[in-house]
Amino acid sequence: MTHVRLRHPYLDHPAPIPFAHRGGAADGLENTVAAFRRAAQAGYRYFETDVHATLDGKLVAFHDPTLDRVTDGQGRIADLPWSRVREARVAGTEPLPLFEELLEEFPEARWNIDIKSESALHPLVNLIARAGLWDRVCVGSFSESRVARAQRIAGPRLATSYGMRGVVGLRLRSYAIPAALRVGAVAAQVPEAQAGIRVVDRRFVRTAHERGLQVHVWTVNEPERMEALLDLGVDGIMTDRIDILRTVLDRRGAWA
Repeated sequence: MTHVRLRHPYLDHPAPIPFAHRGGAADGLENTVAAFRRAAQAGYRYFETDVHATLDGKLVAFHDPTLDRVTDGQGRIADLPWSRVREARVAGTEPLPLFEELLEEFPEARWNIDIKSESALHPLVNLIARAGLWDRVCVGSFSESRVARAQRIAGPRLATSYGMRGVVGLRLRSYAIPAALRVGAVAAQVPEAQAGIRVVDRRFVRTAHERGLQVHVWTVNEPERMEALLDLGVDGIMTDRIDILRTVLDRRGAWA
């Protein structure tokens, strides 16, 4: 397995890194304080979450653009003030947290943050700067241009992962096909496969490592898939099933 030189303090953890995806979303309480507390109690240090901005600029840890799928509320978060959004309950019981509240609740945690909306970009970067969180966060997005803008605003102190365009470029590079890649990313965070096309294989992992990039794979919930990816040398796995991933890593002597 190729050892990747540490490019950012955020990655200062013995690989492979276990990520609690949305805090561990298997029971439906995704992106809630309850979910992240359970992950912390299970020994997780790295949490994955998503952020949207409300109409009045509050940064909410939530995946969907609307409240409808997982809460008893309705409407687009971007169209609602925080006073309305805070009334919604995930699974009918758990309130939506502000991202700033999560930072206070879990002062030792490291956060992988997916910027889900353009309106969340500046509030997130401003919060990171104000709180001095440079070593505790990595920012990503499906939109390569959005995460590139975050990087330009914040500078090299901010850890970022590739967006979709960057992942495609890295996949092309793995086949020796020329492709432009953004300078400054520290990780490629990717699905194992997309639209039936394999993304993560030994060639992809080797190419990423040759560029000094870690490879984090989402969202992996089956133990046999976790084992196969770890055998390929991936540097991190994001999972809803935090119990299963811990068991797999414990069995391999890889739980740090």
